[in-house]
Amino acid sequence: MRADRLVSLVLLLRQYGRLSATALARELEVSTRTVLRDIEALSAAGVPVYAERGRHGGFALLPGFRTELTGLNHDEALALLVAGSRRGAQAFGLGSALASAMLKVVDALPDSYRDTAAGAAERLLIEPEIDLLSRRVTDEEVPGVVAAEVLRAVFAGHKLDIHYAAEGRAPEWRTVDPVGLVTVRDRGYLLATRSGEDRTYRLSRILAARELAEPAQRPDRVDLDRAWQERSTRFRTGGDQVTVLVRVDPARREDLVGTALAVITEETGADGRLRMEVSFQDHRHARWALWQLATYAEVLTPQWLRDYLHDRAVAVAGRYAGGQ
Repeated sequence: MRADRLVSLVLLLRQYGRLSATALARELEVSTRTVLRDIEALSAAGVPVYAERGRHGGFALLPGFRTELTGLNHDEALALLVAGSRRGAQAFGLGSALASAMLKVVDALPDSYRDTAAGAAERLLIEPEIDLLSRRVTDEEVPGVVAAEVLRAVFAGHKLDIHYAAEGRAPEWRTVDPVGLVTVRDRGYLLATRSGEDRTYRLSRILAARELAEPAQRPDRVDLDRAWQERSTRFRTGGDQVTVLVRVDPARREDLVGTALAVITEETGADGRLRMEVSFQDHRHARWALWQLATYAEVLTPQWLRDYLHDRAVAVAGRYAGGQ
């Protein structure tokens, strides 16, 4: 919306002091022609924006032009800035809205808080794109137009048509009753019902969405945390999932937990090793995950998995038994 863009333009000038039309266009993701039209609109509305000519010129606001936000202390400002550094908002298609909100917060802070809060926020990094092993976290893109339709339907309590691409199936249109939205590890999910049955849809797999005028059939109040836990339990215990009892070196516990679908039970044995009951999506998933742990883990049950790992280890040992 143009009104939001004009506010963002003013706040950018407030934060940086002076910016060229090219820099403003890059920040606002519009053309320089659009920026120039917006500058004219602001001037006509009485906003004191002016142009400075020359090599280091650009657009700026007259000193002292700002808004005020009262009642916000340093710790509250820091909390907002840290929250703004998280990538979770991307899961709901709210990244640009969050960035705009952070600009407004920073601009409205009293002078005594702005520099210290912003400086402190620079000392905190929340969920970077790669971990210590340089494994990149994969972001799931949610088109803005899709996110907007889903959000409107969820908040308004209206039915929603979604063009959904389930894994391994051709996309198809479905009419659902939206219940709420959940984000887990930067993945966004729509909790809904369809024909009275609970359904969970990954937002990145919704190719298109249309909010309908018809009211959604859903309770007036919802406990999303409980609803998510119930659906998570059904997911972990359904389908072709495999449960494995394994003895594992504590040093490799996180490796096992990171690949398993869920940890069902866990205890420490007399030898100091962990005895864990974990679940995997299917036989292939279990075989792959336990092979990665080599001698750091021992499968106790099921027997078919012990046999598979034994036979594979024998085959590998045979391959390397002789010379080249």
